[in-house]
Amino acid sequence: MKYDTLIRQARVIDGSNTPGYLADVGLRDGRIATIGDLSMAAAEQEIDAAGRVLAPGFIDVHTHDDTVVIRHPQMLPKLSQGVTTVIVGNCGISASPVSLRSDPPDPMNLLGQREAFVYPRFADYRAAVESAHPAVNVAALIGHTALRSNHMDDLHRTATPAEIAAMRVQLQESLAAGALGLSTGLAYASAFNAETDEVLQLSEELTAFGAVYTTHLRSEFEPVLEAMDEAFQIGRHAQAPVIISHLKCAGAGNWGRSPQLLAALERAAQTHPVGCDCYPYAASSSTLDLKQVTDAFRITITWSTPHPDMGGCDLQAIAGDWNVSLMEAARRLQPAGAVYYGMDEADVRRILAHPLSMVGSDGLPEDPFPHPRLWGAFPRVLGHFSRDVGLFPLHTAVHKMTGLSAARFGLAQRGEIREGYWADLVLFDPLRVRDVADFKEPQRAAEGIDGVWVNGVLSYRDGQANGQRPGRFLARSGDLRGGFSSL
Repeated sequence: MKYDTLIRQARVIDGSNTPGYLADVGLRDGRIATIGDLSMAAAEQEIDAAGRVLAPGFIDVHTHDDTVVIRHPQMLPKLSQGVTTVIVGNCGISASPVSLRSDPPDPMNLLGQREAFVYPRFADYRAAVESAHPAVNVAALIGHTALRSNHMDDLHRTATPAEIAAMRVQLQESLAAGALGLSTGLAYASAFNAETDEVLQLSEELTAFGAVYTTHLRSEFEPVLEAMDEAFQIGRHAQAPVIISHLKCAGAGNWGRSPQLLAALERAAQTHPVGCDCYPYAASSSTLDLKQVTDAFRITITWSTPHPDMGGCDLQAIAGDWNVSLMEAARRLQPAGAVYYGMDEADVRRILAHPLSMVGSDGLPEDPFPHPRLWGAFPRVLGHFSRDVGLFPLHTAVHKMTGLSAARFGLAQRGEIREGYWADLVLFDPLRVRDVADFKEPQRAAEGIDGVWVNGVLSYRDGQANGQRPGRFLARSGDLRGGFSSL
């Protein structure tokens, strides 16, 4: 039997949270054809892994790559760190279904300017992804704020019954066209005034599809436990799995509370399918929010429309140069983006290590001076947290970025190295793999990622993309309630 590709002598870590084993892996027609001793087999392309790790391609469950996968389909920040699938539409903001009347409201502007929003139906967005042929696979959530912007003249109130009914129609149509579920960003001003009942009614559309509910909580600061309770209430009402986005203890007054948050997550998991994602850094990044302006921790500006030269500068330094208060400097910079050094490292490690947590980058590709997670999140988990810190074994690190993620989001025949599964794969050196991007030079490719296959096509090798773009749109497959295992 001849294969398209034969990867010899790999240490296969298959995504199932079990230790690796030595094997050859043969690929044919975009899939994993055979795993075992293939010493007598031949292939059009052969690669000697020489004991390096072959893992499933990483699944970035929390991205804002909605429009970038179409406008810049090479997706180098993700491909270069071994990511083969991105999930877009997080935090209540999505590129579709959207019909803007004017500029995108904050935080939808994280996805691009007005001209990037040209998908009034989810089916239009799906078709655009398929036409763009991105380098990675794409699966998508529907944003609550996006739906609100379509039907409300004022986002700073709760929706009327008629507006909710119109949003439900669009959500149902999107789910029928393959969307994974509904996401909310209730912390943002454009959704904060939405009453819980508004989201409860929308969430009812998830039930028939077995779709998922993901949420950027109404607060990640002091009322975080109450915000988690709201999320669980919505999930139970809709009989929908709940994923809390980038679970964290935000703000200096919240540091050390991760055991409380994780205990609440565990209690909810006893009776309902719940989980969370997180990124492996003690700093967050979003639009510049006046409610988060403080002198308790460092804040770096990533972009500013009126003052673009301030990208990469600290807010404290800008205020000093302008001889104004922090708040006044922040007002002058608006609209703007920021990195907030507002978390404690011990909390980050505790949440990252928990069995219910997956890895997502939450990278912002539109930022001129992005948080380094855009280029480095996954190698940082492998190198820094698994190998150097010893937070968990390598096979657990891989599981949090592959098999667990595929199960939670219903990505059929992906996330594990099994015969018959799609050949999304990453070959890396466990001794060399590391994130190179940092807060001073955030746009740098990781080291130690030696090969990335997407749907069986070698697309990145030895630090270089080769121009291949074999990614596909991944529609929701089946009922997602079965993808959550108990602790």
